[in-house]
Amino acid sequence: MLNVHELNVFIEAALAQNFSVAARRLYLSQPAVSLHIRNLEKQLGVDLFERKGRKIALSETGKIMLPLAQEAVRKVRQIEEAMWSLRGKVIGDLSIACSTTVGKYILPRLVAGFRSKYPDVRVTITVMSQRAAIEWLLAGRAEIAVVSTMPNHSELEFRPFLDDKIVLIVPAGHPWADGRTVSPEDLLEMPFIMREQTAGTYQVLAEGLATCGYSVDQIQTVLTLTNAEAIEMSVEAGIGVAFVSRVAAERCLMVGRIVEVPVQDMALTRAIHMVRHRRHAQTPLQRTFWDFAFDSANAGIRQMGPKAGGE
Repeated sequence: MLNVHELNVFIEAALAQNFSVAARRLYLSQPAVSLHIRNLEKQLGVDLFERKGRKIALSETGKIMLPLAQEAVRKVRQIEEAMWSLRGKVIGDLSIACSTTVGKYILPRLVAGFRSKYPDVRVTITVMSQRAAIEWLLAGRAEIAVVSTMPNHSELEFRPFLDDKIVLIVPAGHPWADGRTVSPEDLLEMPFIMREQTAGTYQVLAEGLATCGYSVDQIQTVLTLTNAEAIEMSVEAGIGVAFVSRVAAERCLMVGRIVEVPVQDMALTRAIHMVRHRRHAQTPLQRTFWDFAFDSANAGIRQMGPKAGGE
């Protein structure tokens, strides 16, 4: 009979295309991963991987095996969680893939509230690009994704989770920090610290400028960073000004290190969506978390970000 643990090892190795990477993700040694794969191949009588020196790749048999193994592991988890739910318990493992802002500033508070109610649940939050988060969801590596993009995919269910306000920030001693409202044209005169082009913040800014008749290419970009906190620190240091998520900037704004500057005719927001796979059977745990996330009692977390909970 197939061993569920070995199937899970195979899935991680297949997705990573690397035994060492799979070992780190599973908190195993690389030889242990290799042993589990060899045992599985011996039991099935097939080669799941093509081995060329230290490089591995899924064999044609392995490619057929991967979705079957993923579905088998999901079914086993569904059975386990369903049996626990009959005893009135919500228990199990939940994997969430998300973009940076939500993963750092929103989900930890939501998960903390969820685990206070269901302490036997283990949640893993993996921060990555939005595209990667959707890929993880489609591949079955995550049960839920939280992103701002909405790719046209019939197998995915998107539900609006929160509205993320994108604001212009400047250092506390900046000339614009005197309470004024600047115009979109004024932005072209300042050095900017920008996110990478695939970031949701960058895309929202580009769309906002376009509605005012300007191009994001007209912005004087002096530094590009892939982290909102690094951008805030760079703004505080006087390197330039920047557009960031207000949720991410909240704490620095509260202590006065940076200042939010209104921009005329540019109220920038992006909708953050929670996403799940329509075809993957939902376990009791997944359904319970989904309902908890959208419960009216948690509206403050979705609306206020770091200030939620009375801080």
